[in-house]
Amino acid sequence: MKQFYSKYMNNEIKFDKYTVLGVLFLVAIISGIFGFVYEVIFYYFNFGMKDIYMRGSNFLPFINIYATGSIIIYILTRKLKKNPFLIFLISVIATGILEFVSGYVMYEFFDGFRCWDYNTEILNFGNIGGYVCLRSVLFFGVSSLLLMYVIVPMCSYLATILNKKLFIIISYSIFALFLIDDLYNLLIARIFDLKRASDIYKSLGFKYVKFK
Repeated sequence: MKQFYSKYMNNEIKFDKYTVLGVLFLVAIISGIFGFVYEVIFYYFNFGMKDIYMRGSNFLPFINIYATGSIIIYILTRKLKKNPFLIFLISVIATGILEFVSGYVMYEFFDGFRCWDYNTEILNFGNIGGYVCLRSVLFFGVSSLLLMYVIVPMCSYLATILNKKLFIIISYSIFALFLIDDLYNLLIARIFDLKRASDIYKSLGFKYVKFK
């Protein structure tokens, strides 16, 4: 493992394109789950530690903007592993732009719809329109170090110890499961007026964070 990590840090790990895609699929899924866990914990404290609130809009514990952000960070910083400060800085800027653009587009083009609103949250210093704040991008910057120095090498190591076909089957299948869940709740349920995961979970008594 130590030898593998050294090769990873020196960008000496080489995979074919199908294996690389499998690694990225796992990275995206782990990041989406990480985002779900983080937000459930954060909003528990944000609302006075009285109730646990669900986050995201999927059946599975997954928030897609974290998955998207992880892939963006990987692409931008994959060759900068020996410079953690630069990874942190680039990630802060990239996630800040991603948050602002995503939040602004949803609000302006979907009738004031918000998935998050930093105007209503604790520790919202540096808040810009409720779309982005300093606390959030600093957290994402720190998380990017976890991503590049733990999650990505862990997924890459898994790709080296498993049979290639087995790794591809596992990674692609897991990603497909989460992707179907995401597409159903984002598109299919809206187009055909079907019940979304949040509707079903609410009917079961789960609480969701509400924004105006």
